[in-house]
Amino acid sequence: MTDDIRLAFAHPSERAEASSQTPCDRISLRDYIVEVEIGAFQQERGTLQRVRFNVVVEVLPLSGPIDDDVDRILSYDKVTEAISTELDAERINLLETLAARVAERILLEPQAERVFVRIEKLDRGPFSLGVEIVRARGGVDLAGQEHIEAPHPRMVYLSNEAIQSPLLGVWIDQLAAMDAPLIICVGASDVTAPQAENAMAQRRVDLLAIEQNAWVLAARDRRCMVVGTRTELDWAMKNDQICIWAPSKIVLDAVDGPSASPRDAVALVAWFAQDMAAKELLVIGAEAPEADVPARSIQTIAKTLS
Repeated sequence: MTDDIRLAFAHPSERAEASSQTPCDRISLRDYIVEVEIGAFQQERGTLQRVRFNVVVEVLPLSGPIDDDVDRILSYDKVTEAISTELDAERINLLETLAARVAERILLEPQAERVFVRIEKLDRGPFSLGVEIVRARGGVDLAGQEHIEAPHPRMVYLSNEAIQSPLLGVWIDQLAAMDAPLIICVGASDVTAPQAENAMAQRRVDLLAIEQNAWVLAARDRRCMVVGTRTELDWAMKNDQICIWAPSKIVLDAVDGPSASPRDAVALVAWFAQDMAAKELLVIGAEAPEADVPARSIQTIAKTLS
């Protein structure tokens, strides 16, 4: 075996040492195994599998004595906390996504200069499947990212009657002029969705029925864009784009998902409003639910919002 091939499969600590241009200290986390639901394939949903982490963080040597002071060094706990935080945030499909998020979170620590992250699935066969990435400080000011406050959107639920109302465009005009990014939510149409014997399959069918209605609404007002991922939502909120929520991906990927059935669309939207730390939940054409965010309703839809 050549040195290049050996190094390619070596522990990240050896790879870090071999590729280092600047003398650095290194801390490492070896063979850290957790059980987690992860994966893009259908057979990986609803089941836990073992995932192994190996992480090496390069830090600049400390100046002066350490004085046995834990506050002067990058604690190993920061590495395991970065892993736990990203695993708890939402269900992730790709190891590449998880590795990048763990690396970026570790680089938020002021001592960290470069990080090697290797993640492997251990239960996909008589072998391990994995990805390894390297990320370094520089370019983007990673340390400043933790201080950027996410937008607090105004969530608006429209009943089917409201969607078909001739006042729809007027309402959207008024809502878009308010003081927060606008995310519109809907339920399924009044047409009965197909019925499945399996509960998980029925949940997907019901979520897709909501998304079909979202596209119906988008066709009625071209200012509205159907959005199904957090990345798209973040971009839209920062760029004044009106969104209609397509719930399947966010609901199915949630670590702490909603207890409400997709058939109870208003309750589902209340969960989403809480998850997004919404400024307000406004329900048009139905009763406002109990929610952990400010919620109100306009049940008489034959008038403007003013």
